[in-house]
Amino acid sequence: MEPVQLAIIAVVAILLVVGLVVVTARRGRGAQLPPDQASPYPGDLGAESTTATATLERPDLGADLFGADEVVTPTLERPEAPATRWRRLRARLARSGALGNAILTVLSRGKLGESDWEEIEETLLLADVGMGPTTELMAILRTEAKVLGESDPAALRAVLRRELVKLVDPTMDRTLNIAPVVGDDGEPHPATILVVGVNGTGKTTTVGKLARVLVAEDHSVVLGAADTFRAAAADQLSTWGARVGVEVVRSEKEGADPASVAFDAVRVGRERRADVVLVDTAGRLQNKSDLMDELGKIKRVMGRGAPVREVLLVLDATTGQNGLRQAQVFSEVVDVTGLVLTKLDGTAKGGIVIAVQRELGVPVKYVGLGEGADDLAPFDAEGFVDALLS
Repeated sequence: MEPVQLAIIAVVAILLVVGLVVVTARRGRGAQLPPDQASPYPGDLGAESTTATATLERPDLGADLFGADEVVTPTLERPEAPATRWRRLRARLARSGALGNAILTVLSRGKLGESDWEEIEETLLLADVGMGPTTELMAILRTEAKVLGESDPAALRAVLRRELVKLVDPTMDRTLNIAPVVGDDGEPHPATILVVGVNGTGKTTTVGKLARVLVAEDHSVVLGAADTFRAAAADQLSTWGARVGVEVVRSEKEGADPASVAFDAVRVGRERRADVVLVDTAGRLQNKSDLMDELGKIKRVMGRGAPVREVLLVLDATTGQNGLRQAQVFSEVVDVTGLVLTKLDGTAKGGIVIAVQRELGVPVKYVGLGEGADDLAPFDAEGFVDALLS
């Protein structure tokens, strides 16, 4: 074979090897689209969707590696329906019904002495029902026991259920305020929801789970990652959004102004004609006045794009009375409209539902009873009490 032919073969072989290396590298990076390449998403905002403070993230759908126009669409998760969730979580709640079991055990003893009544009272207080509601409930139980006779545990159980349902209050409006609204400019506004709370309550996870609830109800959602002081929070929220095809507006740099990111999220929600904009915020202690003032600023700035329809406070149910104090301060700063109780699996602290609603006059709207992606459900007052007493 001639030297020239050998040289040509060698060059071709080298080019093939280089090409394979490039393709492999692109696959390893998830085949991300170049910045100047047209997005595969319909109605893409392009460069206009990026500001100096925030960027819009969509789930990466990928593209054909060899230059074809075909787009590879991944299978998105379909979240569990809210109604099914509550039935499943109620069964879990019933299996660990420490509060109800403890009281029913005492009531079933028949003739009740003073020590028995003290045991019931102590159980209620340890469950964080609160002194006021506990005193009211104890007075009613003692009176009914005299009327009905202490030898009829079933009748006393019915009284206990009736009074607990009253204390949990099924008449409170627990619906999420996301009905469509047209602004003064004649354009539809997304329902904007601000999610707040102290460190460690699970706010970011709750925002991700709530997005799944809304997607399961066929609502379009935009997420705002306004926790700009913890890079992992924005990454975590992006992961939640990608699983169900929800767009996320996040900061380009750590420590950016969270109010600006929240405003951009609302703007994108309006441009997208989204049904709901959910904004996550950084955790903050209720005794840090500067951070609480910042929360008020976030709400005000969000309101310039669309009225803030809900402010959800995420509380860890296991913190008890400390959580009640947190709720009071947050409510004063941002007018909390609803509560989300996380870590309600251990129902020994389930009484916080009664205490916090009584103190704030604000309903528990969602509860978290597990670590699964769909372990967040709309709160059902009567179902909650029945689970405690089952």
